[in-house]
Amino acid sequence: MWDFNHCDPKRCSGKKLARLGYVTELKVGQRFRGVVLTPNATQILSPADAPIVAEHGLAVVECSWARLDEIPFKRIQSPHERLLPELVATNPVNYGKVSKLNCVEAMAAALYVCSLPRLAETLLSRFGWGHAFPDVNEELIEKYRHCKDEGEIKARQRTGKRRRRTRQTQ
Repeated sequence: MWDFNHCDPKRCSGKKLARLGYVTELKVGQRFRGVVLTPNATQILSPADAPIVAEHGLAVVECSWARLDEIPFKRIQSPHERLLPELVATNPVNYGKVSKLNCVEAMAAALYVCSLPRLAETLLSRFGWGHAFPDVNEELIEKYRHCKDEGEIKARQRTGKRRRRTRQTQ
């Protein structure tokens, strides 16, 4: 995890995961060969990334959504930077907001999509509200998990957006 100290340390899910020994902190400029979940990525995570996660791991950029311009993304190095597919946050700060996940939700989401549900549940179990994430996102996670690649994930997201717009106009 690259931590930019934007969050309240007492409420930060990334810092809690580090305190519990589930993640280690990476230094800016340090290379990471696994998948990096970052809002600066251009590719969406898909099940095709599962072998990379299994072999080299998963990292996250711990930062505030409101302060992205302060992050030296060019110095966070990985050949596998990824965005997450659309999911709903269940953390107390951004509950119900699409794609406003905190670190533990982001990591759990990636693990679910890559068919590593036990690891996802282990991380989420350390948070009182963690059980809500897979419950709220169950249908989306299952759809994404059964996609072959990024192209199929994008198609699923477009289909979901069209359905939501149709429901809203009825």
